[in-house]
Order: sequence, then C-alpha cells, then structure tokens
Amino acid sequence: MIPDLPSPPPSPWWRPQNHQDRRGFLLARGRIRSAVRTWFEARDFVEVEAAALQVSPGNEAHLHAFATTAIGPDGKGASLYLHTSPEFACKKLLAAGETRIFDLARVWRNRERGPLHHPEFTMLEWYRADEPYETLMDDCAQLLALAADAAGAETLTWRGRQADPFAAPERVTLAEAFDRFAGIDLLATVGLDGSVDRDGLAASAKAAGIRTADDDTWSDVFSRVLVEKIEPNLGVGRPTILCEYPVAEAALARPKPGDPRVAERFELYACGVELANAFGELTDAGEQRRRFEAEMAEKARVYGERYPIDEDFLAALQLMPEASGAAMGFDRLVMLATGAQRIGQVLWVPVPEIADE
Repeated sequence: MIPDLPSPPPSPWWRPQNHQDRRGFLLARGRIRSAVRTWFEARDFVEVEAAALQVSPGNEAHLHAFATTAIGPDGKGASLYLHTSPEFACKKLLAAGETRIFDLARVWRNRERGPLHHPEFTMLEWYRADEPYETLMDDCAQLLALAADAAGAETLTWRGRQADPFAAPERVTLAEAFDRFAGIDLLATVGLDGSVDRDGLAASAKAAGIRTADDDTWSDVFSRVLVEKIEPNLGVGRPTILCEYPVAEAALARPKPGDPRVAERFELYACGVELANAFGELTDAGEQRRRFEAEMAEKARVYGERYPIDEDFLAALQLMPEASGAAMGFDRLVMLATGAQRIGQVLWVPVPEIADE
C-alpha cells in the first residue's frame, strides 16, 4: 500500500499568479470602502479612529482576544488587549458629545479562522445618538445596495445561495424564526424578568432533532438551534433582518418597550451569512455591570479565564445619550458583493497560518 503523502502547504498569497487571481476582489474592496465613506459623510457622520489597544477587549463569554503588555518608560508593565470591536471607544465618544460617528476599524479576534472568519479583519461600526434602532435597519439595507452597486453586482452570492441586494429585507423576530424553522416556542422559555428555562428549551430542541448535552446551558441550546436550523434559511432570495433577541442574548442592548423578554437587537443576514449586529444601546451602567459580570463568570466556567471590565466605559454610560449602533463585517460584505468564497480572497495581506509543530 502506498502511504498517503502530506498535502503541500498552500501557495503564498504573494505569488504573482495568486495575487492576480485576487486582485479583482481587492480593487472592488477599495471601491466599496470609498462608497461607504461617501455615504456616511453625506449624512453628516464623522469618521473616527478608535485606538486598537484597550484595557478590556469586550466582555462576552465566547469572544477571545489577543493580549499584550505595554511597557512604560520606567519599565513597569500593564496588560492591554487588541480590541475585538471599537464599541467601547465609540460609546465614550458619544458620551463626549459626538452624535453621528462611524469607524472602519481593524479589529482582532483570537481562535477564529475559516471561510468567514479571520484573526484580523475590518469592522464597519456606526452610531446614531437619539435615533431609534429601526433606523439602522434602513441603513443596513442601503449599505447592501451600495456595496453591490460599487462592485458592479446584481446579486449577492455565497456557496450557491443568492440574495437580491436591492430588495427590502424581510424582518423576522427570533420567536417567529424558531417557530418557522424549528417548531420551537422560544418565548415560552423566557420569563418576564429575563430568566430562562434551560430544560424547556432543551426538550424542545431534542424534539426538533437537535443534539443537546447535559451540561449545555440555555444559551448553548439557543445557539445550536440558531446555527443548525435557522441561519441556513436566512437571507436567501432577499436579505433578512432577524430581530428581537431574548434579553439573555443581548448583553449590550436595552429591553424592547412593551416586552421585557426581548431586547432591541437585530442581525442582518444575506446568503445565510451574518453581516451585521445592531443594538438599541443599553445606557444603564448598573445593569451593564451585572451583565458583564455574568458573561465573565460564564467565560471563567468554560475557558478558565476572564477579561477585566473597563470602568471608564461604565462611567461614560452615565453621560451617554440614548443611541443606536451597528457593527458590520466589512470583509464579509465585500465577499458577498464580489462572489468571493473565502475571506482571505478579499484581504490585501492575510494573517499567516499557524504552522503545525
């Protein structure tokens, strides 16, 4: 028997032929970036630049950061992190008095690599002070059409799925999506105080043919249903806005008036790909601290580590006006507008792969 030979390493992106294969995507990326800047500036947004090094990279349980140490002139060190989002910095700018801001920020997330994930990527983040979060839904629809137009595309495509970027997005609540695609009554497992019924959701998930484990939390089961049953059906034919997330799945969003079980959070999907995440922003510093501490307790339970809480951020929340904010994966937007199949195809210089020892 002839032994299997190891696969050759991928040819480097800087080989002339490889670069030529990607160059059309990269030039389209530049056109989309220019169009996005023009769009925001025409609406009186100010472009800001958040510092990449922060005291806290964010306080979500399953978000992983790159840590470093800043050494002062006296030789003393302090722990800092490359930010996973410019969110904390942008909200501090709202507290400082800015009202419409956007940032095309380079951000970093550890433990993430695949066709739709990269350790370093670009996040388009924008905020509107004193404006409802539904306005962001309109922003997202216009940005999809803008990107397609800049790329010269009539459709968004990814892995055999298509979506019309010029069609009005369908708006679907999480409760509607769980019922439609999994036959699960999601809100029956969420209390008026935001508490959740883990066993009830797990039983419903099992009935829908989804595997669960005894140590799964309500959030674990929720995520599995979302990934296996719901996301593949979103944004097919036209974009989808998935809205009204349970409060337990919206750590930075305020509760929705009229139904305390859900929050002002939505995600934008096209071709089954999540493109944007948006909130009616929580400005209650005490509640935000409680949510951060709960997230870090879960992170410590699962991963054995926790990130510090940015006390300046919590202090700024007390001055921050009511606001809405959104974060869009810019590289994913470019992928869908150009027909690229992997995020590395639309990055000028991808991060090197981790070599096997």
